[in-house]
Amino acid sequence: MRPPKTRPGDTIALVAPAGPVPAELVEKALSVLNGWDVEVHVGECVRATPVGYLSAPDEARAAEFTRAWLDPKVTCVLAARGGYGSQRMLDLVDWTALEAAGPKTFAGSSDVTALHRAVNVHLGLETLFSPLPATTLFDAVAAEHLRLSLFEPDAVRTITSSTSSPLVPGTATGTLIGGNLALLASGLGAPEQGSARDAIVLLEDVTENAYRIDRMLTQLLRSGWLDGVRGFVLGSWDSCGDPEAIRSLMLDRLGPLGVPMAWDFGFGHVPASPTIPLGARATFDADAGTLQVLP
Repeated sequence: MRPPKTRPGDTIALVAPAGPVPAELVEKALSVLNGWDVEVHVGECVRATPVGYLSAPDEARAAEFTRAWLDPKVTCVLAARGGYGSQRMLDLVDWTALEAAGPKTFAGSSDVTALHRAVNVHLGLETLFSPLPATTLFDAVAAEHLRLSLFEPDAVRTITSSTSSPLVPGTATGTLIGGNLALLASGLGAPEQGSARDAIVLLEDVTENAYRIDRMLTQLLRSGWLDGVRGFVLGSWDSCGDPEAIRSLMLDRLGPLGVPMAWDFGFGHVPASPTIPLGARATFDADAGTLQVLP
Protein backbone atom coordinates (compact mmCIF):
# COMPACT_ATOMS: atom_id res chain seq x y z
CA MET A 1 0.00 0.00 0.00
CA ARG A 2 1.23 3.49 -0.83
CA PRO A 3 0.70 5.88 2.10
CA PRO A 4 -1.08 9.20 1.51
CA LYS A 5 1.11 12.08 0.43
CA THR A 6 2.05 14.79 2.91
CA ARG A 7 0.08 18.04 2.75
CA PRO A 8 0.74 21.56 4.02
CA GLY A 9 -0.17 21.79 7.70
CA ASP A 10 0.56 18.11 8.38
CA THR A 11 2.83 17.00 11.21
CA ILE A 12 6.17 15.29 10.64
CA ALA A 13 7.63 13.38 13.60
CA LEU A 14 11.43 13.40 13.81
CA VAL A 15 12.68 10.31 15.66
CA ALA A 16 16.03 8.76 16.61
CA PRO A 17 15.75 4.94 16.31
CA ALA A 18 19.51 4.35 16.19
CA GLY A 19 22.53 6.45 17.16
CA PRO A 20 22.86 9.79 18.99
CA VAL A 21 21.94 12.91 17.04
CA PRO A 22 24.29 15.92 17.27
CA ALA A 23 22.37 18.95 18.54
CA GLU A 24 23.75 21.31 15.90
CA LEU A 25 22.59 18.98 13.11
CA VAL A 26 19.11 18.75 14.65
CA GLU A 27 18.81 22.52 14.48
CA LYS A 28 20.07 22.54 10.90
CA ALA A 29 17.51 19.89 9.95
CA LEU A 30 14.69 21.80 11.63
CA SER A 31 15.57 24.94 9.70
CA VAL A 32 14.90 22.97 6.51
CA LEU A 33 11.86 20.97 7.63
CA ASN A 34 10.12 24.00 9.14
CA GLY A 35 10.27 25.63 5.72
CA TRP A 36 8.00 22.93 4.28
CA ASP A 37 4.82 24.42 5.81
CA VAL A 38 4.47 21.55 8.27
CA GLU A 39 4.53 21.12 12.03
CA VAL A 40 7.62 19.23 13.19
CA HIS A 41 7.41 17.20 16.38
CA VAL A 42 10.85 16.33 17.74
CA GLY A 43 10.92 13.02 19.60
CA GLU A 44 12.40 12.71 23.06
CA CYS A 45 15.27 10.48 21.90
CA VAL A 46 16.43 13.01 19.32
CA ARG A 47 17.56 15.29 22.16
CA ALA A 48 18.15 12.67 24.84
CA THR A 49 21.44 12.07 26.62
CA PRO A 50 23.10 9.30 24.57
CA VAL A 51 23.63 5.83 25.96
CA GLY A 52 26.99 5.01 24.41
CA TYR A 53 26.44 4.49 20.68
CA LEU A 54 22.64 4.61 21.06
CA SER A 55 20.47 7.71 21.17
CA ALA A 56 18.57 6.26 24.16
CA PRO A 57 17.72 2.85 25.67
CA ASP A 58 15.96 0.36 23.38
CA GLU A 59 12.63 0.71 25.19
CA ALA A 60 12.73 4.51 24.88
CA ARG A 61 13.52 4.43 21.15
CA ALA A 62 10.77 1.90 20.49
CA ALA A 63 8.31 3.97 22.53
CA GLU A 64 9.27 7.16 20.66
CA PHE A 65 8.69 5.47 17.29
CA THR A 66 5.39 3.96 18.47
CA ARG A 67 4.06 7.23 19.91
CA ALA A 68 4.90 9.05 16.71
CA TRP A 69 3.06 6.46 14.60
CA LEU A 70 0.01 6.38 16.86
CA ASP A 71 -0.30 10.17 16.98
CA PRO A 72 -3.29 10.93 14.72
CA LYS A 73 -1.79 14.29 13.73
CA VAL A 74 1.42 12.71 12.40
CA THR A 75 1.45 11.72 8.71
CA CYS A 76 5.20 11.10 8.33
CA VAL A 77 7.72 9.52 10.70
CA LEU A 78 11.23 10.61 9.69
CA ALA A 79 14.44 9.17 11.12
CA ALA A 80 16.88 11.94 12.06
CA ARG A 81 20.03 9.87 11.49
CA GLY A 82 21.35 6.32 11.40
CA GLY A 83 24.35 4.92 13.25
CA TYR A 84 23.37 1.69 14.97
CA GLY A 85 20.44 0.36 16.96
CA SER A 86 17.33 0.07 14.78
CA GLN A 87 17.39 -3.73 14.85
CA ARG A 88 17.47 -3.76 18.66
CA MET A 89 14.04 -2.15 18.96
CA LEU A 90 12.09 -4.13 16.35
CA ASP A 91 10.73 -6.69 18.80
CA LEU A 92 9.65 -3.93 21.21
CA VAL A 93 7.27 -2.28 18.74
CA ASP A 94 3.55 -3.20 18.86
CA TRP A 95 3.09 -3.71 15.14
CA THR A 96 -0.57 -4.65 15.56
CA ALA A 97 -1.29 -1.28 17.14
CA LEU A 98 0.63 0.51 14.38
CA GLU A 99 -1.34 -1.31 11.72
CA ALA A 100 -4.60 -0.29 13.39
CA ALA A 101 -3.49 3.36 13.38
CA GLY A 102 -3.51 3.38 9.58
CA PRO A 103 -0.96 4.10 6.86
CA LYS A 104 1.74 6.73 7.33
CA THR A 105 4.97 7.54 5.55
CA PHE A 106 8.24 6.32 7.03
CA ALA A 107 11.53 7.73 5.74
CA GLY A 108 15.23 7.30 6.47
CA SER A 109 18.26 5.26 5.40
CA SER A 110 21.51 3.63 6.53
CA ASP A 111 20.91 1.67 9.78
CA VAL A 112 17.22 2.49 9.39
CA THR A 113 17.14 -0.16 6.63
CA ALA A 114 16.03 -2.56 9.38
CA LEU A 115 12.94 -0.48 10.09
CA HIS A 116 12.10 -0.23 6.39
CA ARG A 117 11.90 -4.01 6.14
CA ALA A 118 9.75 -4.15 9.29
CA VAL A 119 7.29 -1.51 8.06
CA ASN A 120 7.16 -3.09 4.59
CA VAL A 121 6.45 -6.57 5.98
CA HIS A 122 4.42 -5.96 9.17
CA LEU A 123 2.35 -3.05 7.87
CA GLY A 124 2.36 -3.76 4.13
CA LEU A 125 3.40 -0.18 3.36
CA GLU A 126 5.78 1.42 0.92
CA THR A 127 8.50 3.46 2.63
CA LEU A 128 11.03 6.06 1.52
CA PHE A 129 14.75 5.27 1.52
CA SER A 130 15.75 8.87 1.98
CA PRO A 131 18.65 11.04 3.08
CA LEU A 132 18.75 11.59 6.84
CA PRO A 133 18.04 15.23 7.81
CA ALA A 134 20.36 15.45 10.85
CA THR A 135 23.50 14.61 8.86
CA THR A 136 26.05 16.58 6.89
CA LEU A 137 24.80 14.93 3.67
CA PHE A 138 21.35 16.56 3.87
CA ASP A 139 22.12 19.19 1.27
CA ALA A 140 19.69 21.28 -0.78
CA VAL A 141 19.37 18.71 -3.59
CA ALA A 142 18.74 15.81 -1.21
CA ALA A 143 16.26 17.82 0.84
CA GLU A 144 14.28 18.92 -2.21
CA HIS A 145 14.00 15.38 -3.59
CA LEU A 146 12.70 14.19 -0.20
CA ARG A 147 10.24 17.09 -0.07
CA LEU A 148 8.92 16.25 -3.53
CA SER A 149 8.68 12.55 -2.62
CA LEU A 150 6.49 13.48 0.34
CA PHE A 151 4.34 16.27 -1.13
CA GLU A 152 4.42 15.70 -4.90
CA PRO A 153 5.38 12.05 -5.46
CA ASP A 154 4.14 12.03 -9.05
CA ALA A 155 6.86 14.58 -9.86
CA VAL A 156 9.64 12.15 -8.95
CA ARG A 157 8.34 8.85 -10.30
CA THR A 158 11.28 8.74 -12.69
CA ILE A 159 14.63 8.68 -10.88
CA THR A 160 17.59 9.25 -13.17
CA SER A 161 21.26 8.96 -12.25
CA SER A 162 23.87 11.01 -14.09
CA THR A 163 26.70 8.89 -12.66
CA SER A 164 25.29 5.42 -13.26
CA SER A 165 26.90 2.92 -15.63
CA PRO A 166 25.79 -0.62 -16.47
CA LEU A 167 27.72 -3.55 -15.01
CA VAL A 168 25.21 -5.96 -16.53
CA PRO A 169 23.01 -4.40 -19.22
CA GLY A 170 19.28 -4.81 -19.51
CA THR A 171 15.93 -3.86 -18.01
CA ALA A 172 13.82 -5.45 -15.31
CA THR A 173 10.57 -4.84 -13.46
CA GLY A 174 10.11 -5.76 -9.83
CA THR A 175 9.54 -4.55 -6.29
CA LEU A 176 12.17 -2.18 -4.90
CA ILE A 177 13.74 -3.50 -1.71
CA GLY A 178 17.07 -3.33 0.06
CA GLY A 179 19.20 -0.46 1.30
CA ASN A 180 22.27 -0.83 3.48
CA LEU A 181 24.16 -4.06 2.75
CA ALA A 182 25.35 -4.64 6.33
CA LEU A 183 21.80 -4.38 7.68
CA LEU A 184 20.43 -6.72 5.02
CA ALA A 185 23.08 -9.34 5.76
CA SER A 186 22.71 -9.08 9.54
CA GLY A 187 18.92 -9.33 9.24
CA LEU A 188 18.95 -12.78 7.63
CA GLY A 189 16.75 -15.15 9.60
CA ALA A 190 14.71 -12.36 11.17
CA PRO A 191 10.94 -12.42 10.56
CA GLU A 192 11.01 -9.14 8.63
CA GLN A 193 13.69 -10.07 6.15
CA GLY A 194 11.61 -11.93 3.56
CA SER A 195 13.50 -12.53 0.32
CA ALA A 196 14.57 -10.73 -2.84
CA ARG A 197 12.53 -12.93 -5.18
CA ASP A 198 11.00 -10.84 -7.99
CA ALA A 199 12.69 -7.75 -6.56
CA ILE A 200 15.07 -5.05 -7.71
CA VAL A 201 17.57 -4.75 -4.87
CA LEU A 202 19.20 -1.50 -3.79
CA LEU A 203 22.62 -1.95 -2.19
CA GLU A 204 24.98 0.59 -0.61
CA ASP A 205 27.30 0.87 2.38
CA VAL A 206 29.97 3.00 4.03
CA THR A 207 33.34 2.37 5.76
CA GLU A 208 33.41 -1.35 4.97
CA ASN A 209 36.52 -3.14 3.69
CA ALA A 210 36.26 -5.05 0.42
CA TYR A 211 36.59 -8.43 2.14
CA ARG A 212 33.71 -7.56 4.49
CA ILE A 213 31.53 -6.56 1.53
CA ASP A 214 32.51 -9.84 -0.11
CA ARG A 215 31.51 -11.74 3.02
CA MET A 216 28.12 -10.01 3.24
CA LEU A 217 27.34 -10.58 -0.43
CA THR A 218 28.38 -14.23 -0.10
CA GLN A 219 26.12 -14.59 2.93
CA LEU A 220 23.15 -13.25 0.99
CA LEU A 221 23.94 -15.59 -1.90
CA ARG A 222 24.48 -18.74 0.16
CA SER A 223 21.37 -18.16 2.29
CA GLY A 224 19.19 -18.15 -0.83
CA TRP A 225 17.98 -14.62 -0.09
CA LEU A 226 18.89 -13.50 -3.60
CA ASP A 227 17.19 -16.42 -5.37
CA GLY A 228 14.89 -15.04 -8.06
CA VAL A 229 16.22 -11.48 -7.87
CA ARG A 230 15.38 -9.28 -10.89
CA GLY A 231 18.14 -6.64 -10.75
CA PHE A 232 20.63 -4.65 -8.68
CA VAL A 233 20.91 -0.89 -8.25
CA LEU A 234 24.24 -0.13 -6.59
CA GLY A 235 24.64 3.09 -4.66
CA SER A 236 27.55 4.65 -2.80
CA TRP A 237 30.49 2.79 -1.24
CA ASP A 238 32.08 5.75 0.48
CA SER A 239 35.29 5.00 2.43
CA CYS A 240 35.17 1.35 1.34
CA GLY A 241 38.53 1.41 -0.40
CA ASP A 242 39.37 1.51 -4.09
CA PRO A 243 36.11 2.01 -6.04
CA GLU A 244 37.41 -0.11 -8.91
CA ALA A 245 38.04 -2.98 -6.49
CA ILE A 246 34.47 -2.74 -5.20
CA ARG A 247 33.16 -2.55 -8.75
CA SER A 248 35.09 -5.70 -9.68
CA LEU A 249 33.82 -7.41 -6.54
CA MET A 250 30.20 -6.70 -7.51
CA LEU A 251 30.77 -8.20 -10.93
CA ASP A 252 32.46 -11.23 -9.39
CA ARG A 253 29.80 -12.02 -6.78
CA LEU A 254 26.58 -10.70 -8.35
CA GLY A 255 27.36 -10.73 -12.07
CA PRO A 256 26.87 -14.52 -12.44
CA LEU A 257 23.19 -14.08 -11.49
CA GLY A 258 22.76 -12.58 -14.97
CA VAL A 259 20.33 -9.82 -14.03
CA PRO A 260 20.63 -6.10 -14.90
CA MET A 261 23.00 -4.26 -12.57
CA ALA A 262 23.99 -0.59 -12.47
CA TRP A 263 27.05 0.85 -10.75
CA ASP A 264 27.15 4.19 -8.89
CA PHE A 265 23.48 5.14 -9.04
CA GLY A 266 24.18 8.02 -6.66
CA PHE A 267 22.13 7.14 -3.56
CA GLY A 268 23.24 6.37 -0.03
CA HIS A 269 26.06 7.99 1.91
CA VAL A 270 26.75 10.72 -0.64
CA PRO A 271 25.60 14.30 -1.24
CA ALA A 272 22.55 14.94 -3.42
CA SER A 273 21.17 11.46 -2.73
CA PRO A 274 17.68 10.88 -4.15
CA THR A 275 14.77 9.42 -2.21
CA ILE A 276 13.70 5.98 -3.48
CA PRO A 277 10.40 4.28 -2.53
CA LEU A 278 10.91 0.79 -1.09
CA GLY A 279 8.05 -1.64 -1.60
CA ALA A 280 7.02 0.10 -4.82
CA ARG A 281 6.99 -1.62 -8.19
CA ALA A 282 9.44 -0.12 -10.67
CA THR A 283 11.06 -0.69 -14.02
CA PHE A 284 14.84 -0.49 -13.90
CA ASP A 285 16.98 0.29 -16.97
CA ALA A 286 20.64 -0.41 -16.21
CA ASP A 287 21.79 1.06 -19.54
CA ALA A 288 19.94 4.36 -19.15
CA GLY A 289 20.46 4.59 -15.39
CA THR A 290 16.78 5.06 -14.58
CA LEU A 291 14.17 3.79 -12.18
CA GLN A 292 10.58 4.30 -13.29
CA VAL A 293 8.24 3.90 -10.32
CA LEU A 294 4.97 2.35 -11.47
CA PRO A 295 1.48 3.55 -10.43
